[in-house]
Amino acid sequence: MKAISFFICLLFAFQLFSQEEILARQYFDRGEFEKAVVLYEKLYRNNPRSAQWQPLVACYQQLERYHDAEAVLLNMAEVNNTSPIFFVELGYNEALAGNKEKAGEYYDNAFKAVEERPAYTFTVGRSFQEKNLLDRAIAVYEIGSELNPDLNVDYQVAQLYGEKGDMEKMYSSLLNLIATRRNMNLSNVQRIISQFITDDASHPNNQLLRKLILKRAQATPDILWNELLSWLFVRQKQYASAFTQEKAIFKRAEEVSIQPLIELGVMAMNDSDKDTAKSVFDFIIANSGAVSVQLQAHLYILQMKIEEVGARDYEKIGGEFRDLLEEYGNNNSTLQLQMAYARFLAFQMEDTARSEALFRRITDSVPLNILEEARLKMAYADVLVYSGKFNKALIFYSQVQKMIKNDAMAQEARFKVAQTSFYKGDFDWALTQLKVLRESASQLIANDAMQLSLLISDNIVGDSLHTALKLYAKADLYAYRNKNEDAIVLLDSILTGHKGERIEDEALFRQAQLLEKSGKYDRAAYNYLKILEFYPYDIWVDDALYGLAQLYERHLDQPEKAISYYEKIIFEHEDSIYFVASRKAYRKLRGDRT
Repeated sequence: MKAISFFICLLFAFQLFSQEEILARQYFDRGEFEKAVVLYEKLYRNNPRSAQWQPLVACYQQLERYHDAEAVLLNMAEVNNTSPIFFVELGYNEALAGNKEKAGEYYDNAFKAVEERPAYTFTVGRSFQEKNLLDRAIAVYEIGSELNPDLNVDYQVAQLYGEKGDMEKMYSSLLNLIATRRNMNLSNVQRIISQFITDDASHPNNQLLRKLILKRAQATPDILWNELLSWLFVRQKQYASAFTQEKAIFKRAEEVSIQPLIELGVMAMNDSDKDTAKSVFDFIIANSGAVSVQLQAHLYILQMKIEEVGARDYEKIGGEFRDLLEEYGNNNSTLQLQMAYARFLAFQMEDTARSEALFRRITDSVPLNILEEARLKMAYADVLVYSGKFNKALIFYSQVQKMIKNDAMAQEARFKVAQTSFYKGDFDWALTQLKVLRESASQLIANDAMQLSLLISDNIVGDSLHTALKLYAKADLYAYRNKNEDAIVLLDSILTGHKGERIEDEALFRQAQLLEKSGKYDRAAYNYLKILEFYPYDIWVDDALYGLAQLYERHLDQPEKAISYYEKIIFEHEDSIYFVASRKAYRKLRGDRT
């Protein structure tokens, strides 16, 4: 019983101690130092060896009770066998009290401790850094490194030069780390440098970094410098320059990997640098021995051509598909190429009969594993939706769900069941599928499911015939079939015939997206502005704000207007998915250098 009573008393004392510590911290954070110091004094008296001396000393210093702070520090120095960090603490306390000469003496003692025992380098250097005594911290690291060359202090010194704003010395310290290949890999160095550069190649920090790397590369050739230059050029969206570096790496590396080149080509393609992307993919085709990699590069090139050319050139692209299939064969290794050609026949050539025939031939003649069969059924079902054969498409999507239940493709198939049901006007079944997806799907699919679910649920109430929603579904199907002009016209009929109804904001936003794709930027901006004017509290507001900002920045050449809309997202919609991108674009347009 005595043991239990003792344990209960101990537990109670610990809880009381924790509560006092929390309360003291709250007082300190609010600047109520007179109240905080009373509690910290009590906590320190109860356990002089605890870390409570630090906030107690800070309270004394805030209250200008430097003598009391000194007493605590001297006591702690005695308890800790004169650990050199207390020389720094005592020196800092004297500096606050205005005793610069005495402060210098304490700091010198800290230096002497490092000279006598270099193992103190990191603790003393960190102590000076915490007091913002950056030059002294740098000096400590340099002394320690000189006395013990095995101490790698480049990372700490780089941080300090960065805090001082001495970019050249910071970069040099980081490049030393790369050169010695000790304690830090390239990605960690890049992460640190990222805090000081932008995507603007003319920024002084970017230019300085490029100059220093080139200087190192000329003095001591090493693919590490090529890798760092490539990374910098990609950051600056100078993909052609990055390609030059990646080719050099590919030719000189002992273990050749084509993956960095694939990633570079995709980045250039997605960022509309199609010329560089094509050059990268041509290089991959010529230098990769893997058929699958060559075919993927060919597909990327064809994808860019499809996006660039008009319908008049589709026959030529179809010929390129056929030439590739003749070269590589109609077999398992060209499955992706065959499916891409079948989709091209339907979605670009509008030849659904040939497309479906090709899918049937692949099904009958190419041996497939379960994942390949699932992908084939998904692609075939997409073409069936294009053809308006909704029921057959639904069967295929449902088969995919059952074939690979635990794969992300199963969730995508369920969403396509909902989407197809929406196209055919079966809104109740679509909602049933969407409800499951909203609760269990990946974030991307869950977001799509949420949007479609809200669209349906908001617009089936009060309209037993679902007239407007059926028109919207038909317009969405036109967009799916790449018939954007037909979709825009149909959405116009909704905006005219169902003005003021709940579906109006949805129609405005969807039409704005399609107008953007069609290059009708002024009309798209008009739609976004109407959403902001008539639906200021709608779920589409931040989408409309971001859409306007992007239009004014990229297409309408009105950066001041773009800034104003980015600003609204930053200051009025902090929880928006566009917040981070808006802040970055806002700073770039303002010309911020940090």
